[in-house]
Amino acid sequence: MPRKNVFIPGLDERNHEILRRTPTGRECDFHPLSTLDDLRSEHLDIEETVAGAQAAMDGFDGSVDAIAGFWDFPITLLVPILAGPRGLPSPTLESVVRCEHKYWSRLLQSEVIDEYPAFALVDLHDPVPPTEPGYPMWLKPVKSASSELAFRVENDEEFYEAVDRLREGIGKVGRPFEEILKRVDLPPEIAEAGGTSCLAEAALHGVQVAVEGYVHRGECVVYATLDSVDYPASPVFLRHQYPSTLPEDVRRRLASVATRVMGRLGLDNSTFSIEFFYDPVEDDIRVLEVNPRHSQAHASLFEMVDGTANHERMLRLALGREPVLPDGLRGEYDIAAEWYLRRFSDGLVNRVPTPEEIRRLEEAVPGVRIAIVPEEGQRLSGLQAQDSYSFELAKIVIGGADETEMRAKYERCAEELSFDIEDDPGDDH
Repeated sequence: MPRKNVFIPGLDERNHEILRRTPTGRECDFHPLSTLDDLRSEHLDIEETVAGAQAAMDGFDGSVDAIAGFWDFPITLLVPILAGPRGLPSPTLESVVRCEHKYWSRLLQSEVIDEYPAFALVDLHDPVPPTEPGYPMWLKPVKSASSELAFRVENDEEFYEAVDRLREGIGKVGRPFEEILKRVDLPPEIAEAGGTSCLAEAALHGVQVAVEGYVHRGECVVYATLDSVDYPASPVFLRHQYPSTLPEDVRRRLASVATRVMGRLGLDNSTFSIEFFYDPVEDDIRVLEVNPRHSQAHASLFEMVDGTANHERMLRLALGREPVLPDGLRGEYDIAAEWYLRRFSDGLVNRVPTPEEIRRLEEAVPGVRIAIVPEEGQRLSGLQAQDSYSFELAKIVIGGADETEMRAKYERCAEELSFDIEDDPGDDH
């Protein structure tokens, strides 16, 4: 059987290795379309990027069998733009925009479910704190990436401080997003909101949880539920954990909400992930965010538990195949998580753990994979794709027999990974 050629915008080395380990990936050759750095550039030109990708595929000496992606903006939107004209399986551009434009997504969610937070559109040119939702609330762009420019505000002073920071940074993603919006027939209220407005949402509480699934030929399937655990007294993630420890009836309700939402958003031929808050005291579920892609950050967790990465389903969908995993797959561990070693203030990185130190630690602690985020000489505030409250120092994927074993492995890694970071006096993130 001839090998399949799969083109992936923003293909990076880590995910390339994971893709090649999947059952379907062993039959494929993977080709990058633009680098991840170029696609995250502050000077991203959508038309130029699309033209460059099309030219690369037109000039390829072989078949173009699939176009797929697993990173956030703009990659999720580039896939339908590039795949559609070639007749390759993909979601429609409009359905992806419906998911990614937070205001449009909320309006559509409100038509089919009750499990969403109170929300209101905020005009950054004439900002007024909305009475519904009241404080505390979150302010976030209608389109962002990796929780950038999302701020929890408790009063008018914090509201206007957040507005100032949003005005300053919203154009990085908002302007190229507006270029993509021009390709879609938008409802009047979405056209008026555009891509550089802001959404206010009621602050949610409880535990964070996510579901992953796919829609194939109109059928929605939820195949996984994962827990997201925050740092104590902080809105940033300590770890993402698979499988979830929530009761089965709660997981069934999450899947039911996800199915109704995806049906209204119209996504098809695509993986997806939906983030929720679940309040065990009130037994209450609320949708936090809808993503028209699976999470590449979770790929190693699925390898450890299920025997193959969630990329496998993406590949099958992109090639027009049934997205069902092969029989007999089983991972080495019962539970796995990606842990985030973070710092909560800016600083200059004078030293990071060496490759040899990482290798020794991975050999000493079974079921551990470590990726260092900053480089020596880099200022933490120069890192891309960070949340508004912390900086990632390392991502540590850990598999174990249970949560206790995982935590012990993480604590050893956190203790032994040697960073030297020079404080920035008075500079807080």
